[in-house]
Amino acid sequence: MELNFGGTDLCAVNGTRSKAEARYDVVVVGAGPSGIAAALDAVKGGASVLLVDENPVSGGLMGNDTPLYFGGRMTAATQNSERMLEAIFMSMPELETAMEAGVELMLGTTAWGVYRNGPGAQSLPEQVVGLANAERSWMVAFDRIVLATGARDLAMAFPGWNQPGVMGAAAFQMLLSRYDAFSGRRILVAGSHDLALETALLAHERGIEVAGLVEMRNAPQGDPKLVAKVEALGIPITCNTHPVEAKGGLDGVEQINLADGETVACDTLVMAIGLIPMIELVDAMHGARALEPMRGGYIPKGEATVTAVGDCAGLADTGFDHIAYRMDWMRALSNSCADDTIICQCEEVTRADLIGVQPPNYLTRPAPMCARSLETLLQDGPANQDQIKRLTRSGMGVCQGRRCRDQVAMLLALESDKPFGTIPLATHRAPVRPLPMKILAEWDEPSEMDAAWDVWFGIPTAWVPWEDIGTPHEDEHREMLYTGMYK
Repeated sequence: MELNFGGTDLCAVNGTRSKAEARYDVVVVGAGPSGIAAALDAVKGGASVLLVDENPVSGGLMGNDTPLYFGGRMTAATQNSERMLEAIFMSMPELETAMEAGVELMLGTTAWGVYRNGPGAQSLPEQVVGLANAERSWMVAFDRIVLATGARDLAMAFPGWNQPGVMGAAAFQMLLSRYDAFSGRRILVAGSHDLALETALLAHERGIEVAGLVEMRNAPQGDPKLVAKVEALGIPITCNTHPVEAKGGLDGVEQINLADGETVACDTLVMAIGLIPMIELVDAMHGARALEPMRGGYIPKGEATVTAVGDCAGLADTGFDHIAYRMDWMRALSNSCADDTIICQCEEVTRADLIGVQPPNYLTRPAPMCARSLETLLQDGPANQDQIKRLTRSGMGVCQGRRCRDQVAMLLALESDKPFGTIPLATHRAPVRPLPMKILAEWDEPSEMDAAWDVWFGIPTAWVPWEDIGTPHEDEHREMLYTGMYK
């Protein structure tokens, strides 16, 4: 039985959803090479296509290492949005090709959530993607959506990594190749696989001094041809060692201490151990169940609704033991960490906090909480990063776990003596980018939502509608609540 006065169900969610501002046959998220190719294929097939990309991202987001691990090594040029936009077009002429072909392009626009009818979203009139720029957010409807969000850096903690000058290889390449806004002068590269070797070659090409590469294994791990190119430039590759501490001053890193006792003077350490596909949008859509495989080329109407292309669909298979390699690095760096080494920079969760399953120091710790540890937690079942996240706040900061999510899972695997793949990663929820409430909030609410704001979300046991307080209808509400007649 519905509670209905005057023919209106005040608890109904009908009409409370905002309508999409525009509609496209295909929306492509990510304007890298894969995204541009997908957009061109779609528009050539006669589809209306919207191509969105969050670059140029604001200096504030870069300071929070979103979407990449920039490590505080951006120049002041990143604060000038017009200059950044010009740099993108200068470095990516294929964007103009896409626009001339009929693709609508939106840069500096974040896709923060995709909503399709399903659990918790049954009232949507159609499937939509949430977009936001520096001024507002809005919804766009689509028939099909292609995710070409790329990959981000794998960060790993060690003493001193939480100061400016420790950054990721993808962010380094972005600052050099896309923005021309890297502030460092002399770098050290951690790793020796292709990503690290390509990073060193790019730096040398752009006039950045490369102090060398350090590899914790006993030999370089990348393509021998790339290794030869790096060595031919006089760039040393030192094996059987790794960073144990980053020492710095007011401007960040000044030197890196290595496990073999050597000290390297540099202003930047580029972590080039590996990349992680950016799957936040997919994960927030209930994970792999939402994703349908890309069969190549333009997707004819009526086929797959959500597809992924490029690095976000999975990194290229090079035959290299990526997981074992990363775990070797994690084990080596972890052994260098003291109890007070920060693991989650946003929430200042230390290694001791994480392994002890304790909240950060700014929260109180009652005695029962102090008695808790990962060991006691494991007695109740396998480690679960979502549970660890709620108990310690690791991954709950403004970077949304980009610096700690993957390494926390790796640490949990090491500490619980389990294979890495058996530890589930923390899940994502929309918005998948840290958006200010003034942008995300909907100031022009539909009249239906405004009229029944206190009950439209469908929890009748929590509220009596404001307009019925002090009227005979208030008692009718209470009677309904107490007799369980709401349905």
